[in-house]
Amino acid sequence: MLHIKLQLGCLIVTLYIIAMYIRDTRKSKVSRNKLFEALLFLCPSFILFDGITAWTVNNMDIVPLWLNYVFHICFYVSVLLVIVVSFFYMCDVTVGLPKKKSQIIGLLVPCILSLIITFAFLPEVKYLHGKITNYSMGISVVACYSSVILYFGLILFVCIFHKSKIEKRKYRSVVIFVFISFGIALVQIFYNEVLLTAIVPMMLLLGMYMNMEDPSYKRLLRYNEEMISGFATLVENRDDNTGGHIKRTKCYVEIILNAMKQKPEYRKITTKDYLYNVANAAPMHDLGKISTPDYILQKPGKLTDEEFEVMKKHAAKGGEIILDTFGGINDKEFLDIAYNVARYHHEKWDGTGYPDKLKGEDIPLCARIMAIADVFDAVSAPRCYRPALPLETCFKIIEDGMGKHFDPALAKLFLEQRDKVTEVYNSEMKQNK
Repeated sequence: MLHIKLQLGCLIVTLYIIAMYIRDTRKSKVSRNKLFEALLFLCPSFILFDGITAWTVNNMDIVPLWLNYVFHICFYVSVLLVIVVSFFYMCDVTVGLPKKKSQIIGLLVPCILSLIITFAFLPEVKYLHGKITNYSMGISVVACYSSVILYFGLILFVCIFHKSKIEKRKYRSVVIFVFISFGIALVQIFYNEVLLTAIVPMMLLLGMYMNMEDPSYKRLLRYNEEMISGFATLVENRDDNTGGHIKRTKCYVEIILNAMKQKPEYRKITTKDYLYNVANAAPMHDLGKISTPDYILQKPGKLTDEEFEVMKKHAAKGGEIILDTFGGINDKEFLDIAYNVARYHHEKWDGTGYPDKLKGEDIPLCARIMAIADVFDAVSAPRCYRPALPLETCFKIIEDGMGKHFDPALAKLFLEQRDKVTEVYNSEMKQNK
């Protein structure tokens, strides 16, 4: 028992994480990552075989050599699978998994070579007597741990050089967990008899669970999004809408954001936080209409100049409502974006918009994105005072507004996504019939 106390402790912690994950995912429908769920099986296997091999090398007099080989093979395979799956998991939650088979195979080559060497030289593994415990050493061990170091290097590369793809509040914690795991692996490699290996999968799994996969946190995020959408829909219904405007404009905003991600000039801006915040602030762009009288919102004809002046106040009022209602949340970036979207989405590139007559890049980027989505939906959907315009006419309105009403670069991106926009439009309109 002396030699496997650490493994037992790590196994208990790991099984507790798994139990918490299973319990929380059963309670509610949240998104589940298949690679993380694979680690839920692989990490305890890693720890279990680490404990078994730690026991067998210290009891060689009663354990047959062939059985010791079997357990060592299982241990080496589980080590490699955990580190490789962890690498692909980090790719999945940041830059995305490789799409080409050749890229996947290329990334798996070190693991495959390590497995071949490990199997080939397993009979030559030596079992050495240390001051604290016995331990194994040989080419198989070196090959296995060399791959571990390589894949840890790749994980750190993904974390550090693609930090914009990890939520800012999570980034530091994720990197700390990875560095701790990497440090433990290095200690194990240079001081073989310390037998700290079992801490590595436990730390990796704990870091991923706490910062990426906690179902309770995912559920809270979903509730927050539903609350925002529900509040926005309630306001929009006063405007004789069914809430379809909110859903469609958010989809159009996401189409623009995804197009921006592909452009070098926007890559530093389009962090995971920024994409999330803009998409979830979009439904709140017209919150100020809650203060606009019904006779103006639902007027079937053209507004008078006086009525239009009253209507225009909803933009500034929306910004005020967001500060008053959500000012207490501990997320300044989201609050700023939501405020800017609500207050400035009626500003125009040429400075003729409202409420502050901002011009060009003085208009916050998120508001420029929202302006395109809002106008396109306003002209492409039926309103109480007019029928919907043909889609081609709507796209022409966006094109004609480039450099006048809209940021020309963003409007061009939107027009380049015409097929995706049309698909969203057709799908949403079909649902609202």
